[in-house]
Amino acid sequence: MPTSSLLPRLQKIITGPRLRWAHDPQLWLELFIAANLAILAADIYIAHSVNHFRNPAEYIPLYFSIGAGLVMACIIALRWLWGFDAPWRDVGFLIGWIAVLVGLGGVLYHLESRFFLDRTLKSLTYAAPFAAPLAYAGLGFLLLVNRMVAPRTVDWARWVLFLAMGGFFGNFVLSLTDHASNGFFLRTEWIPVISSAFATGFLIVPLVVAVTRRFLDLCLAIMFAQAFVGVLGFWFHLQANLVEPGHTLFEKLVNGAPPMAPLLFPNLVGLALIGLWALTPHIPEAESSRSWLGSTYDWSHPEGERLSASQTRFPDSTAE
Repeated sequence: MPTSSLLPRLQKIITGPRLRWAHDPQLWLELFIAANLAILAADIYIAHSVNHFRNPAEYIPLYFSIGAGLVMACIIALRWLWGFDAPWRDVGFLIGWIAVLVGLGGVLYHLESRFFLDRTLKSLTYAAPFAAPLAYAGLGFLLLVNRMVAPRTVDWARWVLFLAMGGFFGNFVLSLTDHASNGFFLRTEWIPVISSAFATGFLIVPLVVAVTRRFLDLCLAIMFAQAFVGVLGFWFHLQANLVEPGHTLFEKLVNGAPPMAPLLFPNLVGLALIGLWALTPHIPEAESSRSWLGSTYDWSHPEGERLSASQTRFPDSTAE
């Protein structure tokens, strides 16, 4: 089939009513949150198995992740399949605020394990990963943003990008402190530190200055690089764990390098892509300089769904 006839047919399918859900950024964000709550349950189980859940409080994030993930699946179905907005809104607010409390409480609990005793940089490095529980706070804030800020607006897109940027900054802190515990024994341990710093720097730019769609293309390339770093880190961690002492694979995973930590990179890439995609229609594109992301967005949306230049918050962004 010629490409000239294939593309219009594909465009008709993408813009058709059956795939209307694929154009709903609110749904994308809800699915992202629900999936992450399920993933955190597995991550918490592995991490807290190191000391066999010695403190009963360590079960709190595990039970919350499992319960909140199931409830999220229910309220998503209630809203997008049966049109019940009130339960989705109210239960989402409740889960969001609880997630924030769980995240902040986890930070204090992790710091109390050693940092509050010595209050030194060394004690911070060798304490439990204090920034890890902030993942719950980030998911909680995403739930609140998805209910308090109107979707398809520039403010919604920038909030999503801001929280993705915060996640990459958290990755920077975690990579730095975790790998400092063994003195950066391997040079490759600097890769996630440097890459997460780059991601943080690039994602903060659209939040503070007017940008062009070409700059969003550059951010997109940086995000793909972050996904590669995450997959590479997962492979390095898995290789290191296979040589760890232990009778079973689970024992090696528990006592070795955290296997799921590098996967935070591709996970945050997904969140950043939602924000970049949602921000694209709010930036007018110069005809002399077409962007790949902008062209893809315009192709996948019918004329009626595009924003005019008068609706954008960035009137100066057409200048190259």
